[in-house]
Amino acid sequence: MIFLCFYSGLKTQAALLGGSTMVIAHVLPERGASLLEEFEKIRAHADAEACCDYALHVGVTWWGPKVRREMQVLVGEKGVNSFQMFMAYKDVLMLKDSELYQAMHSCKDIGAVARVHAENGELVHEGTKEALDLGISGPEGMEISRPEELEAEATHRAITIANRAHCPVYLVNVSSVSAADVIAAARMQDKVVHAETTLAHSALSGMHYYHQDWAHAAAHVIAPPLRLDPNTPDCLMGLLGNDIINVVASDHRAFNTKQKAMGKEDFTKIPHGAAGVEDRMSVIWERGVVAGKMDENRFVAVTSSNAAKIYNLYPRKGRIVPGADADVVVWDPDASRTISASSQAQGGDFNLYEGQRCHGVPLVTISRGRLVCENGVFTCAQGSGRFYPMRSFPDFLYKKMVQREKVPLSVYRCRDPQTQRLRGVDRAPYSGDVAAVTNSIRKESATPEGDVPMRASTRHSGVRDLHESSFSLSGAQVDDHIPKRSSARILAPPGGRSSGIW
Repeated sequence: MIFLCFYSGLKTQAALLGGSTMVIAHVLPERGASLLEEFEKIRAHADAEACCDYALHVGVTWWGPKVRREMQVLVGEKGVNSFQMFMAYKDVLMLKDSELYQAMHSCKDIGAVARVHAENGELVHEGTKEALDLGISGPEGMEISRPEELEAEATHRAITIANRAHCPVYLVNVSSVSAADVIAAARMQDKVVHAETTLAHSALSGMHYYHQDWAHAAAHVIAPPLRLDPNTPDCLMGLLGNDIINVVASDHRAFNTKQKAMGKEDFTKIPHGAAGVEDRMSVIWERGVVAGKMDENRFVAVTSSNAAKIYNLYPRKGRIVPGADADVVVWDPDASRTISASSQAQGGDFNLYEGQRCHGVPLVTISRGRLVCENGVFTCAQGSGRFYPMRSFPDFLYKKMVQREKVPLSVYRCRDPQTQRLRGVDRAPYSGDVAAVTNSIRKESATPEGDVPMRASTRHSGVRDLHESSFSLSGAQVDDHIPKRSSARILAPPGGRSSGIW
């Protein structure tokens, strides 16, 4: 289990300093472990240490009747409405397609958000072995073993499985243009698909894996890996601006160099993750708004309000209206700051955005009406954050699906019929005879070599068919008995008549 420390690890303090007033963390049980028990452990620890409000995703890392029952309890009694499933991490977190289908079907029945990390786990496993066999043990092996086509394939498969289960799907950690193209195509086909990328994927390229400094390269190891194409970050930022990708997350996991060094001789042992919760808002403002990829309203949507809608926290969170939680960030678009690991509060001894100067700084952060941060000074007590239960069946994902269930199939036939309730054909029963058919496939007896049957030849009057002939090298031919004519007058030669000299 990945245990997140809400004060010194997840850094809810850093979230508030960066302008984020709520976080949603992960509970990832080991295979075979109880989802409920792991949830309760994390919840007890977080209540004592969280500085800002929080909620929890729960990972479905294995499948069985017990998991199904516990998902129902988590949604019905514990305030969980999102479950993360993995198509990667074979033998650790990965679900098979049939298990993924059943998990999504359960999510649909209980109104939960089905989050999917989409990479082809089988081929990632094979690619990892191939890289190690070639002697590639450094961080570049991460990028080599997990090309973006494996993400695109798994993304398409996840959307297909979700469509068959009639379940909205939420793709996480979208890292490539190839996967984003699959998502855009699915949405054009009216499938209920939403997606998030991360701060690192939308700001950095995979060339960092080839840096001469091992610690620098290892610090960038995340999953899926950063992409080599230098245009990918700008493309992902543009897709955020155009609502193809809905949310940008920090995917915050702060590891220091000593922890990353677990994989100093084997890239598969490098912990996946990087710090980012403190820098998310400023970097997105700089690379999104200042760069002209999105306007201020879209910035608010991808960093705040869309997530609140997807997880059914809106309008209590994600909006400033009477009756909401009074989570307010006073943002100065003209102020700037230079990012540095030496001054960060989010943990770790490395910052992926080291030395970057960002416009857009949170001057004041207010959480539930309480001043918690002002001009970079933290004024909130440890443990003052609250756990926020998330309600099931968020309209942002489920309203369209629920409506489709009500529409007769014949009315909706012009669209994907799989999104409708299936029904059989009302017909009279068959009353004729029934004959038994054996299931065994009869093998045709092989023709002995050299005994090839002759095709039946079709004879045309007075003409030898050279395609179907019985021509023999012996000299005697089958039509030798037919009298030969000395000449023949051609009335209609091929190509038409000619007046030339023959």
